[in-house]
Amino acid sequence: MPGYFTENNLIVIPPKTRTFHLDILMRGYTLCAVTEGKSQRTITIMGTAIRVFTMFLESQGWSIDARDIGPLEIRAFILYLQQVPCFTHHKFTGPQTKHLSGHTINTYMRSLRAFWSWLMREEIITVNPFIKVRIPKAPVIIIATYSLQQLDNLLKCIDISTRAGFRDWTIILLLLDTGLRVSELASLKLEKVDLEVGMLRVIGKGNKERTVPFGTRVQKALWKYLERYRYPPANPLCTNVFLNQNGEPYTVDRVRYMICRRAKIAGIHGVRSSPHTFRHTFAITYLRNGGDVFSLQRILGHSSLEIVRMYVNLAEVDIKASHRKFSPADNMQIH
Repeated sequence: MPGYFTENNLIVIPPKTRTFHLDILMRGYTLCAVTEGKSQRTITIMGTAIRVFTMFLESQGWSIDARDIGPLEIRAFILYLQQVPCFTHHKFTGPQTKHLSGHTINTYMRSLRAFWSWLMREEIITVNPFIKVRIPKAPVIIIATYSLQQLDNLLKCIDISTRAGFRDWTIILLLLDTGLRVSELASLKLEKVDLEVGMLRVIGKGNKERTVPFGTRVQKALWKYLERYRYPPANPLCTNVFLNQNGEPYTVDRVRYMICRRAKIAGIHGVRSSPHTFRHTFAITYLRNGGDVFSLQRILGHSSLEIVRMYVNLAEVDIKASHRKFSPADNMQIH
């Protein structure tokens, strides 16, 4: 790595060439993040934010030394993000006509704020410019969830007499009944499934393990899948619950593709067909059926109630929309 040498198995910046350029500091952050157990996704998002910020600073002729970056540069970057077209810096996709979403901008800025907090902890800088900068909040978007009819159509269109069909049917039931993240489902291990109790142990964000309950219907489906329909593993040491036809772990991308393909066959429209839509559907249905926010927070694996409150608001909007549609008074022929 340019600018680094190894001393007692530690990566150190030589005094004569000591620089605080963002790209070099990102290497140090990556090393720390790995040792702290942060996920590869977190590191990748951070790397993307630093890369785009560095490109912006260089395009303005500004320093990319962390010590030279203050609130002015950060606010200018926020303004730039609000005006730049989607995929401007994507490696494979060209720029689009629409601008970056509020969620994307919020993700970039939260990543950069975390990076500067790391710089402070490592005593690389003495003043954190983010103290004076307010990050734009991510917009609250009402996400469409699956209706009972759509879910019924989706499950009925799957041929559960085949290994692949029964696997996919079980995956959809499990996502619907637990609200698992797709990464948690794809990495689920046999030893983490307790069929008798009806509980899973999953590794969520920040490598935190939590227990997630599931109902009797999923309990029966999982038992039948594991006993009769799970593909033989290509590697005897592989304990992933869900495998493809080659006996290899069923990846996140394959789960996403499967759901999209199955939903298309089922003729589902008006809702994004993705694993995360099942997470939203589970959360809102759980609250609508009388579940409380605290147990929902633990099941979903959120560290705070902030995101759970969003589901509460969505559930209230959902109830209001249903009332408008099925209001007894509004549906009476009164003159």
